Amino acid sequence: MSLVRQGPSYLAIGGIQWLLDWAVMVLLSHLGLRIGLANIVGRVCGALLGFWLNGKFTFTGEGHALGRRQLLRFVAMWLVMTLLSTVAIEAIDDLLGRQWAWLAKPLVEAGLGVLGFVVSRHWIYRL
Repeated sequence: MSLVRQGPSYLAIGGIQWLLDWAVMVLLSHLGLRIGLANIVGRVCGALLGFWLNGKFTFTGEGHALGRRQLLRFVAMWLVMTLLSTVAIEAIDDLLGRQWAWLAKPLVEAGLGVLGFVVSRHWIYRL
């Protein structure tokens, strides 16, 4: 698969996924849920959408379908990324406040997104 084709697709899907993740986190934390839990719920929402879209459009070839192996690999990566994201967001919330945590979330997720692309391309969606 071409990196030239995969990169833009991953970025577009990642943008949609990130927007859903961020909106859910902000809404739930604004309503009073602890920011770490709100971050996890937001990431679950984004992950459900992102796994399916990336598997269907970004990292798939002729005759390939998402299977159990890809799902288990995705879950393993997602757990590590969610732990890193949640620790970072909670630390920012504790040190600087809720609004700074909301603003920092895109930067945290962008950094994790670069790592996620490499892991997705070379491990998760590899058939």
